[in-house]
Amino acid sequence: MVVPLVVAVVGPTAAGKSDLAVALGQRLDGEVINVDAMQVYRGMDIGTAKIPVAERGGVPHHLLDIMEVTETATVAEFQQFARAAIDDCLDRGKVPVLAGGSALYVRAILDDFVFPGTDEAVRQRLEAELDADGSGALHRRLADLDPAAAAQILPSNGRRIVRALEVIEITGQPYVATLPEHHYVYPGAVQLGLDVPRPELDVRIGQRVDRMFEQGFVAEVERLLGEGLREGRTANRALGYSQVIALLDGEISEAEARERTAQATRRFARRQDSWFRKDDRISWLRYDAPDLVAQATKVLGNPEGPRSVVETTGSGTTDATW
Repeated sequence: MVVPLVVAVVGPTAAGKSDLAVALGQRLDGEVINVDAMQVYRGMDIGTAKIPVAERGGVPHHLLDIMEVTETATVAEFQQFARAAIDDCLDRGKVPVLAGGSALYVRAILDDFVFPGTDEAVRQRLEAELDADGSGALHRRLADLDPAAAAQILPSNGRRIVRALEVIEITGQPYVATLPEHHYVYPGAVQLGLDVPRPELDVRIGQRVDRMFEQGFVAEVERLLGEGLREGRTANRALGYSQVIALLDGEISEAEARERTAQATRRFARRQDSWFRKDDRISWLRYDAPDLVAQATKVLGNPEGPRSVVETTGSGTTDATW
C-alpha cells in the first residue's frame, strides 16, 4: 500500500524554508501549508517575511492571511485548520508541504497531540495578574513550579506563561509533561530541516532585518496600529512589531529598533534550532547546498530510511508552548 507523503520543512528563521517549500511543491505536485504562528495575520507581511504571491511559483499556499491582528491565535485552533488543509490536499492527490519555524505548531499538527482543557475562570484570573504584575513576575512563579517549562518560554511571552500556569493548575502536572511524544499521526510524514551554521545565520538575520526596514516595515506597523494591532493579544508580540511600536511611540530610535529586532530574532532562532534538534526524525540538509532540492527529494524518496545528514553542521537554541 502506498502511504501518502506529508512533508514538513523546518528550521530557524531566515534559513530559506519558504523557498525550499515552493521548490518541493513544484517538484512533487504539492501545495504549501503555512505553519508560522504570525503569518496567519492579514497585513503582517514584511515583518514576518511572508512570501509574496509573485514568488510562490504558482504553488497554492494555505493558512496565510486567515486572521485579523485583533484575533488571538491558539495552537489548538491552528491544529484543526492545518489538519483540515492536509486532508484536503491528500484527498485531491496533492502532497502537503508544511513550512514554518513554529516548532510547537509543527509538532501539534504532525504528532499525536491532545491539548489539555481550559478553565475560563483560571485563565481570567491569571490574565488579570499578568496585567497587574507583568510577565516577569508570572515567569518567576512558573520557574518555581516547572523549571523546565520556564526554560522553554521567554519571560516576555505573557500569553504562553499564562497558558503554562493554567495547565499546571488544571492538571496538577508539570506543564512539560503534557507535551506530546514523537509519534506521527500521518504515517507518511517526513521532516526536512535546514541547517545553517550559527555565524552565517546571525548574518542572514541582520540582513533580513535591514531589508524589512528598507521595504517599509515601519509604515506596515503604523497601518496595523490603525487596525487594532496594539489591542491584539498575540500579533503585537511578533518579532520586530513590538520594537517598531516602541519606535512609533518615541521610546527608541530607528537604529535601536533595528538592533533590538535583530537581537531578539537571533535569540529566537537559537531556541528554534534547539527545539528542532531534539527531534531525531528530522533529516538535516545544508541550507546552501547547490543541489538542495535534489537532496531533499532523495530523502523524500526513501521516507522509511535513516535520517542521516548530508553536509550538515551543528547549530544551537523555540518557544515550545501553547
